[in-house]
Amino acid sequence: MVKKAIIPAAGYGTRSLPITKVLPKEMLPICGRPAIDYIVQEAIDSGIEQILIVVSKNKDMILDYFDRSLELEAYLKKKNKTDLLKKLDQPKVHIQYIRQPYPTGLGDAVRLGKFFVGQEPFAVLLPDEIVVSQDKTALRQLIESRNKLKGNVLGLKRMDPSELKNYGVIDPQKLDDTTFKLKNIVEKAQDSFPSNLAVVGRYILEPSIFDYLDRLQPGVGSEIQLTDAIKAMLSDMPSYGIEIVGQRFDISKMPEYVSLTNLLCGSDHGEG
Repeated sequence: MVKKAIIPAAGYGTRSLPITKVLPKEMLPICGRPAIDYIVQEAIDSGIEQILIVVSKNKDMILDYFDRSLELEAYLKKKNKTDLLKKLDQPKVHIQYIRQPYPTGLGDAVRLGKFFVGQEPFAVLLPDEIVVSQDKTALRQLIESRNKLKGNVLGLKRMDPSELKNYGVIDPQKLDDTTFKLKNIVEKAQDSFPSNLAVVGRYILEPSIFDYLDRLQPGVGSEIQLTDAIKAMLSDMPSYGIEIVGQRFDISKMPEYVSLTNLLCGSDHGEG
């Protein structure tokens, strides 16, 4: 069973400047809740019991959000606003943190979770990608597939060709309508793509991924790319991709952020 998850949240959020100069992109508000709160809730709803959030030194706001505010609680009680206390309830999950000194890639951020993970399969959820699903969470879909497939499992979405250059893209061997075995995977290719199936921000990874991350040299953008470690593993262990059922939103893109806000704030749906 997958019980641990890593949420990388140490990047500068350059795609969302200038607001991310002072506000971490993970704290962008969606219906009164920060984006990362939806990610944590998705992890909880998927059966995750322990979460490691990778932060940088300017992300203390994330730590504060997932901590109690005794002064605020005392103020609400004093002012007879105890009905608001439930809004301050903390997630029912163990959360711990580690700092990434410098944003040197997703692979490097995940690598910091080596001792947290131990010898267990684990999830990775990127906090700038929110998937709204009516039935099972995106992560739950991957976990259930991983229980059958036994290997790395990546969340996939079909992308417009103009968008593929921004993602890892797989060369798929079709197993059924939504399941693919990876023949290859490339990170942010610029002109030739093996398919239109791009990896979105949900992963289930085997603990042996750390052996490959430890040996990696910097790749695209002079960063340690998680995609490169997954690619290196293919000769030793199979990896699979699952087309996620649900609406996926990249909150670093303003039109998608606005659409997500309109969708969630205009309904009772609160699931990430």
